[in-house]
Amino acid sequence: MEIIQVLANGIILGGLYACIAVGFSLVWGVLNIINMMHGSFIILGGYIAYFAFAHLGLHPYVMMPVAGALLFGFGYILQRGIINHVISAPVLTTLTLTFGLDMIIYNFITVVWSATPRRITLDLGQMDLGGILMPVDRITSFGLAFLLTGLLFLLLRTSRVGRAIVAVRMDRDAARLMGIRVNHIYAITFGIGAFMAGASGALLAVIFPVTPNLIPLFLGKAFVVCVIGGLGGVPGALVGGLALGLIESFAGHWLGPQHMMTTGFLLMLFLLLVKPTGLLGRKGYE
Repeated sequence: MEIIQVLANGIILGGLYACIAVGFSLVWGVLNIINMMHGSFIILGGYIAYFAFAHLGLHPYVMMPVAGALLFGFGYILQRGIINHVISAPVLTTLTLTFGLDMIIYNFITVVWSATPRRITLDLGQMDLGGILMPVDRITSFGLAFLLTGLLFLLLRTSRVGRAIVAVRMDRDAARLMGIRVNHIYAITFGIGAFMAGASGALLAVIFPVTPNLIPLFLGKAFVVCVIGGLGGVPGALVGGLALGLIESFAGHWLGPQHMMTTGFLLMLFLLLVKPTGLLGRKGYE
């Protein structure tokens, strides 16, 4: 029963990791940009949920789409107004740009709200699932994270915007010849990545404290998930997130919580050696 409890904890954690990473993976796969601001977007979503809960009494799950929508607008403007000017530059250039923008956002958060951890306490109790005890807030956050990831998958597969994103990802020049406004699709894709980050930040605010000190942690998790699962698609982020969540859960149980992150990064390094494209990635895909 103890192993089943650890397995359940890993699945819950992995679902949240997948939601964190799917927007990062989409931006990296479509725009070929390693978005160093992704962790800050997550924390901004968490702050939106926290202050709405603390000052307006609004439930963080209600604020999830609101936080996502606000971050979508911010991401769209940021990409269209700044990042789009260097979209064709080498990866190092866009990496440096997003890193510089992230420093601005990080310092803005620290100056305005300080680094003091803030926590949303819902106290929803625990659910007994045949001897497996799971906090209700974690189960709910996992369910909403899974729902968000599934909706993004449907968006990419069934909508005109989704098909345009996939077309740009596969061949930008051919997509432009077909009449697709590539710069607009780039901005929408970046906005969707910011939306997923902001929405997942609102979900994580129920479980983890909201503080800028967690920005590097969430960014690192997203990066590891993308390397494990593969870039550009929802299935890769989902598989990578679940794999990382399960590995960290069992590593924390057998080796101690201090080795959870180390084990995840060791898995990433191993995959880079034996399968650089990730579990579901395709060879030659950029």
